[in-house]
Amino acid sequence: MNILVINGHPNPNSLNATVAQTYIQTAESLGATVRYLAIGELDFNPNLQYGYAQRMELEPDLLRALDDIYWSTHQVWIHPMWWMGMPAVMKGFFDRLFLPGLVFKHHSTTHTEGLLQGKTARILVTMGDLSPEIHQSTYQSSGLIPLQEGILTYCGVQIQQTEVVGPLNDYSPSDIKNLLEQVKQNAQEDIKKYQNQNIYSQNQK
Repeated sequence: MNILVINGHPNPNSLNATVAQTYIQTAESLGATVRYLAIGELDFNPNLQYGYAQRMELEPDLLRALDDIYWSTHQVWIHPMWWMGMPAVMKGFFDRLFLPGLVFKHHSTTHTEGLLQGKTARILVTMGDLSPEIHQSTYQSSGLIPLQEGILTYCGVQIQQTEVVGPLNDYSPSDIKNLLEQVKQNAQEDIKKYQNQNIYSQNQK
């Protein structure tokens, strides 16, 4: 199982980074091969300067990130929700890298093919002062739509689980500990599901 853990938080010392490392350590202890992609540490221009009128050359860090995405069988996307969306550097990452011919292909004005089919994903979003209940009831879970539907599903990735965590501003040390324990369980669940799918596939041969 090739797992790519992507951290969209620009601060390398954030709780999101701790969550990512907790998932990685658990998955590796269970035999998975894991790569880590910290978007905030990449060296690239996040501005799609010409829109789609002119293709910008991809920087080496973006090329390596694209290779990681192609390599993965399962992706774990972790990011904070700021102003009902992802951090600017993460949005810039998608603007620059998730391009026609790389992760999706237009066949006609009514049909687009996702080129990342066969891959699965888990999404974990943290919120500072908003609870999952308020995010769902008041905002109709709109903060999840860009990544879940507008990007990953559009490009062919199958979303297996989406979790919203918060409000972190009110979290105690005990709450943080419980969150990290849940992340460990998430990693265990992902690998178990993958193993069960492999057993099923082998039995069908």
